[in-house]
Order: sequence, then C-alpha cells, then structure tokens
Amino acid sequence: MRRAARRQAAGDDSGINFKDIPRLTEEQLANVVRLRDTKPKVAVSVRLDPQVLDWLKSKGGGHLTRINDILANLMEAERRAESRQ
Repeated sequence: MRRAARRQAAGDDSGINFKDIPRLTEEQLANVVRLRDTKPKVAVSVRLDPQVLDWLKSKGGGHLTRINDILANLMEAERRAESRQ
C-alpha cells in the first residue's frame, strides 16, 4: 500500500493499463472545461451592469471565476485571430 502511495505521489502511472478505458465521446469533449492557471491573480474592482451580474450569478457559484474565464477565452481568441493575420 505504501509503495502504491509513493508511486501515486510521484506521478508514476507507468503500471496503469489504459486499454479498457473508453474514448471520450463528442459530447464529453464538447463539455470539457478549461483549467485555470495556478498563477496568482490580481485583485481589481469592476463595475458591472446589474443584469450582467444577475446573469453571471444565475449560472451558479463562482461568478467571479466565470468573469475571469470569459475574459481569458476572449483574450485567447483575439490572440489567435491576430496570429493568423
């Protein structure tokens, strides 16, 4: 048990047989969520229209994280578009 725990802690997955794990479906791939960076964030103050804040909060907890994700996705899309030019 300790040996398995040490391998797991070290990130050693060489002994795992992945052959019986099914491939992800198109639906599963479409629902993949971008992982957030682990870099520290900067605290800012933002003023939003009330209906925008209500919409963000209606999606469930984490509305501030959602704001960051929306802006990060927009930034990445803009960078991709600029690099194609």
